Amino acid sequence: MAKDGEKAEMYSDFAFVYDELMDETPYRSWCDFLVGAIGKYGVSTPVRNAADALESERNLVVDLGCGTGTLTELLYERGYDVIGVDNSPSMLNVAMEKKERHGSDILYLLQDMRELDLYSTVGTVVSVCDSINYILEESELLQVFSRVKNFLYPGGIFVFDFNTDYKYRQVIGDATIAENREDCSFIWENYYDEESGINEYDVTVFVQQKGELFRRFEETHLQRGYTVEQMRRIAERAGLVTVDIQDADTGQAVTDVSQRVYMTVKKEA
Repeated sequence: MAKDGEKAEMYSDFAFVYDELMDETPYRSWCDFLVGAIGKYGVSTPVRNAADALESERNLVVDLGCGTGTLTELLYERGYDVIGVDNSPSMLNVAMEKKERHGSDILYLLQDMRELDLYSTVGTVVSVCDSINYILEESELLQVFSRVKNFLYPGGIFVFDFNTDYKYRQVIGDATIAENREDCSFIWENYYDEESGINEYDVTVFVQQKGELFRRFEETHLQRGYTVEQMRRIAERAGLVTVDIQDADTGQAVTDVSQRVYMTVKKEA
């Protein structure tokens, strides 16, 4: 992952067109999966403002790497008390606009996930849309897992997805993706480094301002692919127990050609 503040800078311009460019992202399907995982393995229930303090903490759900808050809002709609955490001020500004527009009671925190610091324990932590892949070093990934475990309620779960090394190495590495829309276009260039396992993607975005005038801006992002074995080992080192692993695209067992993986780990009661 980029050092403190660098990922936030990456999204400084991109934040304002992020939702438009990501309009085909399956947020509702992700939300359905997360709610199902919470019901099957977790301790949180969709009850807000419980009278009992411990019950209130147990029902809290943290959206780690929440971005512009689209999934956070969906979890709130499903009845959960939700906290959104991200280290990009610009992305959180968009999330706050959604909160005001929808009238939702979501707490947003500007924090780096490696330094997660909550005011209480929570029953569930979720992280999707490959936010975990921004963590470039295993030692820093261990930091994230350890911080999550520290704030999980006994029996609480951490549900996350990640892109596999196979996806970067064989599918999108060194590929260029371009899309032309009426008022916004982008060019997405990928460069995969075999030695480090890191995928660099350079995004050039053109946004229409007035008439035929377009504004151009560029951002560079770095992500690292991981294997299931790596994730399982790091989670265990943090004291978390793996309870479910599946191919995020098929819902079946992970194979050598799985591109995105769902993983659920648990803090023992």
